[in-house]
Amino acid sequence: MTTLVTGSRGKVGAALIQLLHDRGAPVRAASAAPEKLELPAGVEAVKLDLKDPATFPAALTGVTSVFLYAEPSHIDAFLQQAEAAGVQHLVLLSSSSVLAPGAADNAIAASHLAVEQALAASPLTSTVLQPGAFAGNALQWAWALKSGGPISLPYPGSYGDPIHERDIAEAALAVLDDPALRGTAYQLTGPESLTFTEQIAVLEDATGRPFPVAEVTPEAWKAAMADYMPAHFADALLDYWAATDGTPAPLTHHAEALTGHPARTFTEWAKENAEAFRA
Repeated sequence: MTTLVTGSRGKVGAALIQLLHDRGAPVRAASAAPEKLELPAGVEAVKLDLKDPATFPAALTGVTSVFLYAEPSHIDAFLQQAEAAGVQHLVLLSSSSVLAPGAADNAIAASHLAVEQALAASPLTSTVLQPGAFAGNALQWAWALKSGGPISLPYPGSYGDPIHERDIAEAALAVLDDPALRGTAYQLTGPESLTFTEQIAVLEDATGRPFPVAEVTPEAWKAAMADYMPAHFADALLDYWAATDGTPAPLTHHAEALTGHPARTFTEWAKENAEAFRA
């Protein structure tokens, strides 16, 4: 009963691999660059590039379940190969952005939605996890601090629902373990709705250092990001932040129901990762 974990270099994938390994469950770590993986002893690494169907057959051989990253470019071919290999269950790491109006036209949501739709049309059993903002998204602010500049925020009052990546991994483990939990979608949130300003205050408390902030116009922020992300992706982020400016994020209890414990707070994440902001 081997589980193939895609996106093994990411925080969620890496945490899930460790959880499966700790309980003695067979797990195969997949990555487009498997030589860069740092894995627990005895975990098999395999090359799998979701943009290259030629890598699908070998990665899926002998696999019964898959933790899948949302890459739509060859999803139909991947699902066909998974079915041929005897895969019984797929768990998709999607995004709560698919629940918003106009998701199909949103650069952030569209790729996740396309994979969700492909899974829905497949005969394979699938379970969808739809987390909101990862707590680890805050690490982007460490880069600004290390460069000596302030954190530029076009919408400092925009609310998010930061969820600890380990909670997502534990939720994935639960649905991989229990057939009764499969075949549905779970919107996962952290336990609190926090503005960017409130998240920064939490980080200041955890690190013992100030986080200078500059409120900038959306146009200025987009221009500053031009070398780091496509314009349509920047526009999607700005639209989302504008829509949630001053509007608390709705919270769910799915993470707690799946993991069996209260969702970890952003304060817990900040304390665990404080050193990343202290350099």
